[in-house]
Amino acid sequence: MAYWFNVDTRQVETDDNKSQGDHLMGPYDTQDAASRALDSARERSEKWDAEDRAWEDGRSED
Repeated sequence: MAYWFNVDTRQVETDDNKSQGDHLMGPYDTQDAASRALDSARERSEKWDAEDRAWEDGRSED
């Protein structure tokens, strides 16, 4: 079963009861992973931002 995080309602949904629309994040393998969707997305974004800064810093030395 897949789990989804609804950013409008802040609720975890399953394939059986998931809403339609662009406000779902997922699918996730577990209910716990879906409930941490916003934290996981923030952590990935912060990591990518740091990688972008490092790449930009390295490129500016050329």
